[in-house]
Amino acid sequence: MKISRSLGAFFLCVICLLALAACGPMTEPAAVAASAPPRPKVDPSAIDPRNLETATFAGGCFWSMQRMMDEVPGVITTTVGYSGGTVANPTYEQVSSETTGHAESVQVIFDTAEITYTTLVMDYWHMIDPTQMDQQACDAGSSYRSIIFYNSAEQQTVAEASKKAIEGSGRFSQPIATTVESSMPFYPAEDYHQKYYLKNPENYAAYRAGCGRDERLVAIWGSAPQ
Repeated sequence: MKISRSLGAFFLCVICLLALAACGPMTEPAAVAASAPPRPKVDPSAIDPRNLETATFAGGCFWSMQRMMDEVPGVITTTVGYSGGTVANPTYEQVSSETTGHAESVQVIFDTAEITYTTLVMDYWHMIDPTQMDQQACDAGSSYRSIIFYNSAEQQTVAEASKKAIEGSGRFSQPIATTVESSMPFYPAEDYHQKYYLKNPENYAAYRAGCGRDERLVAIWGSAPQ
């Protein structure tokens, strides 16, 4: 943990530690809007089930990935969990030991009448630093690697094309570390991880402020999602 230069920063770090900051150690705190007015709830009866599709992404701390995905118009539900590993029904402790091969992930159910998979993938890119290998901001380890898990041939085509576009954009001087992989079993995380930013808003805000992810996203994309 980086030593804070002010008493206020010190207390911010203490709060985060008490929050059981599952997504990694703290770095120098910085201002961040970690909370936003909730989006209007979608009436399930207004959704055609035939338009629902599932997407799965890994992109560092799943608390933050869920927070950001929840704000994407057209996303109906999100679940955080573990995917990409070799152990069935892993616990957080197992995954965080970096021995199971899993990545912290978020499974998204979205309405294709409201958002296309192509747009969802592009939103995903803007939630991560795609050049970081086994890391997102202060969270380091293979469980924090970034992956687009495709669930169909159509999703694979879109995901691979989007990665190629990112690589050819000229925005990044480093190689793109994010991989595109076939979907693997997804295991929902423990209840206390689900919607963590809503259950523990102050603790999540402290973690989010200290991790430095938003500053990095602003630096490379010009803005950071909520």
